[in-house]
Amino acid sequence: VQLQASGGGLAKAGESLTLSCAASSSIYSFYRMGWWRQAPGKEREQIAFTLKGGSIHYKDSVKGRFTLTRDDAKNTVHLQMNTLNSDDTAVYYCNAVLDGYNYWGKGTLVTVSS
Repeated sequence: VQLQASGGGLAKAGESLTLSCAASSSIYSFYRMGWWRQAPGKEREQIAFTLKGGSIHYKDSVKGRFTLTRDDAKNTVHLQMNTLNSDDTAVYYCNAVLDGYNYWGKGTLVTVSS
């Protein structure tokens, strides 16, 4: 499985960005797919994911601001990030779990300036 992430960049506080992650195979079969991030000097954390069956879950710090959507027809998930703040500055990684294996996309940098 290959994951191609896109959409990172620079935003000002309060602005929005959208990340996308395209998978090389059907996401319908994935146990879990979503986004992690790693801020400078911090551990990688899971922020949003969707499970097989379609449920979507968020870390409290992004709940209400970030929205994950999945497009099974295009094997893609999107992360709409609104009301960004400096704490959202991080490298964002797309992740998928299939048959007990973790797959990672190349990170995409999101920088939020105040």
